[in-house]
Amino acid sequence: MYKKKVTSSDVARRAGVSQATVSMVLNKKYNVSFSRDVIKKVEDAAAELGYELPKQRRSRGNKKEKLLVVLCPNLTNPYYVMLLQGIESRATEQGYGLFVCNTQRNLELEERYLKIIPSLNPQGVIYTCNPSHCFMPVVQELSEKIPFAVINNQNEKLDVDAVELDNSKLGRIMARHLLDLGHRHVAYIAPPLTVRQKQRSKRVEGFLKEFQEAGLGENVIIKAADEEIDKDIPGIDSEYRIGYDLTKELLAEEQGLTAIVGLNDMIAFGILEALHDEKYRVPGDMSVMGCDNTLFARMHKISLTTIEHFVIYKGRDACDIIMKKIHTRNRQYSEMEPVSIYHVEYEPRIVTRGTTSYPKTRKKKN
Repeated sequence: MYKKKVTSSDVARRAGVSQATVSMVLNKKYNVSFSRDVIKKVEDAAAELGYELPKQRRSRGNKKEKLLVVLCPNLTNPYYVMLLQGIESRATEQGYGLFVCNTQRNLELEERYLKIIPSLNPQGVIYTCNPSHCFMPVVQELSEKIPFAVINNQNEKLDVDAVELDNSKLGRIMARHLLDLGHRHVAYIAPPLTVRQKQRSKRVEGFLKEFQEAGLGENVIIKAADEEIDKDIPGIDSEYRIGYDLTKELLAEEQGLTAIVGLNDMIAFGILEALHDEKYRVPGDMSVMGCDNTLFARMHKISLTTIEHFVIYKGRDACDIIMKKIHTRNRQYSEMEPVSIYHVEYEPRIVTRGTTSYPKTRKKKN
């Protein structure tokens, strides 16, 4: 005959307390204050009956979750959603979960998330943009203990693994497309061009430099939003509103423009809407370009000319870098851990659709 297994209910009856009290006392979770007498009764009853805590309860605290932390500056722009899509698809394949931290480009929030990272005990951390310069020492210190990967602007010097983006090159490609079509008087609309957001400035600088080398630098109007905008929590239409509002201002201030470029697709959508409201035909009266090749840019009624720089692939690559670092640390082949810095970069390509054409003043050559 089998011996009946002792349960927590048996211990509770022997000690004269509730089953919940037995559970909290034996698991050392004193959410309420127990007297020494109650604690002794429970422990003595468990010892007399030979009761043991279930194994899964004892091992739960030691279980290490397979977790990656992702820091993201803005979840309202499809660009960052696409990056997350790439990261998550690869992480899921490898059995990892994601803890996403939306910093909203706020230094206090970014600092708070960096401080809690060690307590989360992740296997890796991915920044979907450049870390704020003031936190680089913290990032580099954490990267010595936890694998880090940053999806960053190529011109930033970082001693951590990076999936790089040459924003200057993106700007040049956009400018070259318009120059080849014959556009000579153009405008570029951007979010705030602050010191903290160098990747934005690099894209604008690349665009301007291409026109300058063609002797047309003075014909480029740079229209950037006020830096106060970055202090607000970004809304779902924040960048769209930048494109819309600044286009309205441009049309009132400038004569003879034949093309308007948005720093990204979301801004370009705002540009298109403002032009539609002002009865401009696109591309007949005004050409429009964006960047990032997001989903909406491909829709037939929008058909936005934009730049493809393989955003989802970058998310997957960032995750792959983390996996390689984890694998290296788990399978060390020598007494010394190797130091390796991975760098991945994709060559951007222009996607020509229906929002760019020859300017009105120039006829297409036969």
